[in-house]
Amino acid sequence: MSNPLLLQAVRGMNDILPDEAGLWLWFEDTVRDWVESYGYRNIRMPLLEPTALFKRAIGEVTDIVEKEMYSFEDSLNGDHLTLRPEGTASCVRASLQHSLLYNAPQRLYYSGAMFRHERPQKGRYRQFHQVGVEALGFSGPDIDAEQILMCARLWRKLGLRDITLQLNTLGDIEARQRHRVKLISYFEQHCGLLDADATRRLHSNPLRILDSKNPAMQELILAAPKLMDELDDDALRHFEELQKILHRHEIAYEINPRLVRGLDYYNRTVFEWVATRLGAQATVCAGGRFDGLIEQIGGKSAAAAGFAMGIERILALLQEDGMTLPPAPLDVYVIHQGEMAYDMSSLVAENLRDFGLRVLLHCSGGSFKSQMKKADASCARFAVILGDNEVRSGLATLKPLRGGEQIQVEFDALPVKINELIKQG
Repeated sequence: MSNPLLLQAVRGMNDILPDEAGLWLWFEDTVRDWVESYGYRNIRMPLLEPTALFKRAIGEVTDIVEKEMYSFEDSLNGDHLTLRPEGTASCVRASLQHSLLYNAPQRLYYSGAMFRHERPQKGRYRQFHQVGVEALGFSGPDIDAEQILMCARLWRKLGLRDITLQLNTLGDIEARQRHRVKLISYFEQHCGLLDADATRRLHSNPLRILDSKNPAMQELILAAPKLMDELDDDALRHFEELQKILHRHEIAYEINPRLVRGLDYYNRTVFEWVATRLGAQATVCAGGRFDGLIEQIGGKSAAAAGFAMGIERILALLQEDGMTLPPAPLDVYVIHQGEMAYDMSSLVAENLRDFGLRVLLHCSGGSFKSQMKKADASCARFAVILGDNEVRSGLATLKPLRGGEQIQVEFDALPVKINELIKQG
């Protein structure tokens, strides 16, 4: 029975416990090496931003802004603030505020927590974590292709083989405006078939109707006017060149004309990497081009492209494949019995750590027998045993915990001896 006095975590905001954290740390190290191999540099933005940033960037009639943001008024000064629901707007804001684009384009990446007030389910949480990659100031399809190739390389590196690429182009604003007029006219002729969400979006954001998952509307959506029919020559050439590069690298993809993404700032290339075994939350990574966003936030017009991936969803795939990581190996457990040994034990432990060894120092007393039990349970390779007699003689007992004879070693020689034994296996 749960304790009613014990406070619980907020629903949809999960603790990552030590047994799970090892996989997170490994993934974060893998991602850092991967993204930096493409020349992207790390940037870190605050969790809180002005609410106006996301309303301007994402779009006021998107689900995120209308229903999902954690927004509040600062009681001290009346500022309207929001826990960031995504990273692109924050990254662009930081780049403009600090003039990062003044001399040269920027390849940037970040990782961290995002927040959306959604119904928690597998792969979708109210606090979730993303890795984001943004290339600011690059206009050609080559950067779009680079980012798709980056993702394909990461899936290979992680051993994920059942992730498929969906690709589309949204063209430029003029094409979307022409398409918007035709969409509104088409859906108005079939307004009796629209659900409540589609009816609400009909005149504010009709493109999002195409992304509806309502089974009753699928036939209607399939027959809707196609954005591809409105694209101008430049946008078509951009999309064709992107596909040529992907073919050159033998990247398989499916063109999905209904792929529109849930953020208003996208234009031209959009893409999603999808893993069907995650059920409804199948998208593990998504992005595209957002050439108008920099100007929209207040900077000079500049091209940009980027993507973000959900860490929880990727780790869920790895765990479904049976990936587990053992805890970081512990080299030494330091046991001590007696007042002089107690005084010496922390000095010995620190000296071992100076030589790069992982050391757990027994704390809070206990009998020699109970300390040995804890040393065995720690999975350490060796126990260093100190008693008052050992301290007087300047010798520690070094006991292998996984088989082997214990020996006496001078304090100063302990680090070298332990490292020698580790190398010998």
